[in-house]
Amino acid sequence: MTQPSDATQDPAAEQPLEERVENRSHRPTSDAFKAFMGSHWQAADAMDHQPDTSAAYAAQRRVTLSRQYPTDRLVIPAGAPKVRSNDTDYRFRPHSAFAHLTGLGVDHEPEAVLVMQPVDQGAGDDGSNHEATLFFRPLAGRDSEEFYSNTKTGEFWVGPLPTLKELHQRTGIPTKDLAELEYAVTVDAGVVEIGGTRIRLVRETDQNMDALVDTSRINTGVDLERSDALDGELAEFLSEMRLIKDDYEITQLRDSVESTIRGFEDIVRAIPTARAHTRGERVIETTFFARARLEGNDLGYDTIAAAGNNATVLHWIRNTGPVSDGELLLVDAGVEAESLYTADITRTLPVNGKFTQTQAKIYNAVLEAADAALAAAKPGVIFRDIHHTAMKVLAQHLADWEILPVSVEEALSPQGQHHRRWMPHGTSHHLGLDVHDCAQARRDMYMDAPLREGMVFTIEPGLYFKNEDLAVPEAYRGTGVRIEDDILVTKDGAESLSAHLPRTVADVESWMARLWEA
Repeated sequence: MTQPSDATQDPAAEQPLEERVENRSHRPTSDAFKAFMGSHWQAADAMDHQPDTSAAYAAQRRVTLSRQYPTDRLVIPAGAPKVRSNDTDYRFRPHSAFAHLTGLGVDHEPEAVLVMQPVDQGAGDDGSNHEATLFFRPLAGRDSEEFYSNTKTGEFWVGPLPTLKELHQRTGIPTKDLAELEYAVTVDAGVVEIGGTRIRLVRETDQNMDALVDTSRINTGVDLERSDALDGELAEFLSEMRLIKDDYEITQLRDSVESTIRGFEDIVRAIPTARAHTRGERVIETTFFARARLEGNDLGYDTIAAAGNNATVLHWIRNTGPVSDGELLLVDAGVEAESLYTADITRTLPVNGKFTQTQAKIYNAVLEAADAALAAAKPGVIFRDIHHTAMKVLAQHLADWEILPVSVEEALSPQGQHHRRWMPHGTSHHLGLDVHDCAQARRDMYMDAPLREGMVFTIEPGLYFKNEDLAVPEAYRGTGVRIEDDILVTKDGAESLSAHLPRTVADVESWMARLWEA
């Protein structure tokens, strides 16, 4: 990986600590070099841009947020880069609240901040109570030193960045240089009772923004403990806003699902290669990653590629094991689109293309639980009852196999729960910009809430019998099965967005055979 270059330094000079991360650099600093680097460049593209498809939807979301907090200044950072090692960062992904409210996916830079300034009631954007401004660092001119010297923002290093004009045209939000942000956030801030403007901040996204707002609060006598609670309310509401997906979001999720299904087809084709490799799970993982990067932004989350007993480890992401004949391969994976919406699908596949009798028995029990949960999903049903429906099916099968140590009724009671030894996770979670979307929503808006049209969530029952589990027959041990689909609540019921990815034993076997023959 290349590094920036610095001018030759006096060996005897003391080098500041902050400069030592670039000790291999050799950047010239002569006036002649600077003059030449700043000249003879083609003019930057000044084309006009059409509004993004997401822009109108994001504008309506901002109206909803404005109505919730009509007199507060709302500060929503995209977030800052996170260091991976020394002077290299992880690939940047903006905070989901920022993406939701701006409509931007990956086409903007780190450290951008959306500020919603309160105005007179109804006098704001689209009849709201706020005027929104998007602050970010605009493209540096090619005649500037930043163009070639700044490894974080220079076009020579990171490629072209959007201009203020471009993002304004694409989002419909007025834009300003990041240099103006501090004033916009802190002006007139203070205690509401004495005429100040209250700030609500999405915290723990950008440390600089946390520090700026906290300093402003201290300087103006605002109670920090109370302010933290108000910030928490904002995070809570922003999560709850995403419980119902609009048409744009549903389209993005459908696209993510389709890309993920193609990734699963890639996985099946790669199984013969995986079987021949000592780290076959890595073959599976990297095969899916190629599809995610080819068609989307990235993975929605770390892929679980778990063969044999590793499939009984719920979040097995080391993916270092072999993929062996006679075992099952559990793959939990999702493509994150450029818009940042992600799918989340799990399939459990026989490595040699054929389920054994015991594997098929376990698989069919999980499939029955998944089908029962999907059949129960419709508007008005309490979200947690989807889980209970699946658990009834699994508990009955465990009893029929004489594994459950108590009756089905006792196991399902709050005082029992013995069946959860083999199914310890929840059956469903909301899905969207985050794989576990809406996670900060209140319980009565999430687990205890009725399903509503436009909700998108997973159904993912499983059974996990570890090699070390002496409570089950030996034939069951080392077997993990999970089946997961992405579900959209419709007006009258529910639609599985991933239904055409094979699920039954017969369909999985014929699908794998067909892909291997092609």
